[in-house]
Amino acid sequence: MPALNTSSLPDLIFTLLFFFMMVTTMREVQLKVEFKVPQATELEKLEKKSLVTFIYVGQPTLEFRKKLGSESRIQLNDSFAEVAEIQDFITQERLSMKELDQPFMTVSLKIDKDTRMGIVTDIKQALRQAYALKINYSAASRD
Repeated sequence: MPALNTSSLPDLIFTLLFFFMMVTTMREVQLKVEFKVPQATELEKLEKKSLVTFIYVGQPTLEFRKKLGSESRIQLNDSFAEVAEIQDFITQERLSMKELDQPFMTVSLKIDKDTRMGIVTDIKQALRQAYALKINYSAASRD
């Protein structure tokens, strides 16, 4: 019986590997807050997601609720933060971008619909101080 020809096997494996790399999405941030975004009728999709920085606001998840309580908390990347830390966070995010893309940076606020407006106002003031003036509010479409 002749031996099995495996000369095309590496090509097939790399093709499959390339396919899975292209279709797989990775979550960049481990969510530590729960949020249900409000519903809206007039929505726009963000074009360049690489220029978007996310700030999450909501109740801590169950594992953190015992330690932090049930009040709304701010999450920047993978850690909880205070309003005073937002300005430094925005500066670091801006520096990690290409210089040509920095003016187009957008901050997307993913805020739980039951969050009090006071914390949202504080976040907006901190963003204004950091000169992050392009703000997007995340919402779900109203059916």
